[in-house]
Amino acid sequence: MRRPLAFLSVNLGLALAALLTLFPLAWMVCASLMAPGEASTYPPPMVPRSATLSNYRLLFAEHGIVRQVANSLFISLIATALSLLFNVSAGYAFAKLRFAGRERVFRLLLGALVVPAQVAMMPLFLMLKEMRLVNTYAGALVPWLASVLGIYLVRQYALTIPDDILEAARIDGLGELSIFARVVLPVLKPIIVTLAVLTFLGSWNDFMWPLIVLTDRNVQTLPVALAALSREHVQDVELMMAGAVITVVPVLLLFLALQRYYVQGLLAGSVKG
Repeated sequence: MRRPLAFLSVNLGLALAALLTLFPLAWMVCASLMAPGEASTYPPPMVPRSATLSNYRLLFAEHGIVRQVANSLFISLIATALSLLFNVSAGYAFAKLRFAGRERVFRLLLGALVVPAQVAMMPLFLMLKEMRLVNTYAGALVPWLASVLGIYLVRQYALTIPDDILEAARIDGLGELSIFARVVLPVLKPIIVTLAVLTFLGSWNDFMWPLIVLTDRNVQTLPVALAALSREHVQDVELMMAGAVITVVPVLLLFLALQRYYVQGLLAGSVKG
């Protein structure tokens, strides 16, 4: 009798937690469909009296937010591709290739994890300024080229690959590049998807670095553009909720579509140290 009761109580608790988590997202979507001023009434309505897409039309037609959406999408996709290229290659090298100073360099990289990213922003900005990369897409992409966390995750997952498989491939005459492409990458698929999701989410939602390095509105990303717009339309709750939906929904759908690989990659990467 105790087991069914405990099972029921745990599931009820999880359902309540899920409802509390999803409620703000659901209200955000509903508020974005409300008429101007409707969400500011007291008590605030839970659902729109008459759903309208006028807030979305205002964002795209009058405020031209489509350019910033395209900028965010472009930067996020390129950042994800470059991050996978460098992080997966480096993580595999630290896990399976022997070279002088491998362990020392890796420990040094791990030490960099304790340094807040904000500390490096000013030196990085000054370097990019000297290279004339400020206010360019390239400047916005630099922090995403490689990350210590990405290298660490790939290394931990690659350590689970048996050395016998790699040696057998070498005996068969495959070169290191062929082994990496034909043997290693298929095995690393879960952690590659995990890293891709983390990088895309991070670059899509990033606010601080684009705010610093991108000053021209034509190259600004969506979070920066919405922050600037909120200062002009601080009372337009419905308009801001529409902007929030545009920001949240794409990455939410991406995460839900790839969550199986995401969880699998995180769990498997912690098996072997």
